[in-house]
Amino acid sequence: MSRPVAVLVDAYTSGNYLPPAFDALGVDVVHVQSTPELMSSMLAPDLRAYRANLVCLDPARTAAELAAFEPIAVLAGQEPGVPLADELAERLGLPGNAAAGSAARRDKYEMIEALRAAGVRCADQFVSDDAEEIVAWAQRRAEYPVVVKPLCSAATDGVQICADAGQVRKAAEAVLGSTDIYLRANDRVLAQSYLSGPEYVVDMVSVRGSRYTCGVWRYHKRLLGTHNIYDREAVLRAGDPTVAELIAYTDEALRAVGIEYGPSHAEVIMTADGPTLVEVGARLAGNMHPRFHDECVGANQADLTALAYSRPAEFLAGYAGDRYTKRCEACVYTAPTDQDGIVERVDEAVVAEIEALPSVFGVHVKIKPGGRIRPTVDLYTSTLRVFLRNNSEVALLRDYRRVQELKDRVYQVSGYSE
Repeated sequence: MSRPVAVLVDAYTSGNYLPPAFDALGVDVVHVQSTPELMSSMLAPDLRAYRANLVCLDPARTAAELAAFEPIAVLAGQEPGVPLADELAERLGLPGNAAAGSAARRDKYEMIEALRAAGVRCADQFVSDDAEEIVAWAQRRAEYPVVVKPLCSAATDGVQICADAGQVRKAAEAVLGSTDIYLRANDRVLAQSYLSGPEYVVDMVSVRGSRYTCGVWRYHKRLLGTHNIYDREAVLRAGDPTVAELIAYTDEALRAVGIEYGPSHAEVIMTADGPTLVEVGARLAGNMHPRFHDECVGANQADLTALAYSRPAEFLAGYAGDRYTKRCEACVYTAPTDQDGIVERVDEAVVAEIEALPSVFGVHVKIKPGGRIRPTVDLYTSTLRVFLRNNSEVALLRDYRRVQELKDRVYQVSGYSE
């Protein structure tokens, strides 16, 4: 008997965790790419895991091709696939998020305006294709800092926190005419009011608007010039009152942007006025690692996403309305660097020393020999991702600090010239 099929659109980066999650539930997967060529800026999907790969040049034709597989679900594996996944699910009559609202789940301006229309607390903002108009808006507000960013990117790509009109102009000009990490041209730029307060990640999975909270993590970042650089994210105790407030607010934000099905990854700042959305993606968290999350918070977003689409009744009965359990202290460290050049080699002895630290669950060495290493300005120019967990917070922080000491010894770097 043939196994049921789920369709994944643009399953880059953490989307690679979805095929094994569906396979464990007896479901095959078909991949759809929304672009003629795979995007080179991200970790590509492993197409060996799929029954087929379709390149979508026309959604109606692709939907007809997919109908032959009798799919049970269509979902996005990564941000670029969100609009196409919504449309294909709708064309095939499958559960999903309404295609009419796709823009609010990809375009950051439309996202925040959807919150405003729903009466949900949100930032002030302005969008334009003219840097001088962005500057004029910032000057009229006369409240600095101001955040300048691309409309549809991620991983803090192009995001700058600007303290004056000159920085706003420079940041806006840098965005306009460039491309984002998904190779999309930035023909407009977004400016937003700065949200002051601690920042959190709220990861969920939904079925018919009923949600399970997979984890709430606090970001620790540091401002380097106009760039707010990732350092680490640490899991909160599920019973923390802050967690309950963040969950309630995130549920409102997801309803406002129309996320009723599937995974979501929200970034929320706890301002003096209360939780306020930075942005939300209708996809898996980038730092999601199934086995790490199983150990630290009792479940993982990839497996729960597969369950939600494959066996929705089981998901609703076992998970909807509930939240994770913090089983240990845990954090994910994203290592920055000041190094600049070409990686000659990776010092495996240093990597082994990091891996041997008692708290270290796993290490992702991001740059291979021959690759370019640059001073960190965003998530994509970080050099290592290290997953740490320990029953002792003191021991965890001790090992985290040791990784900080070792991180720049991982790469042996030679000079680089343009």
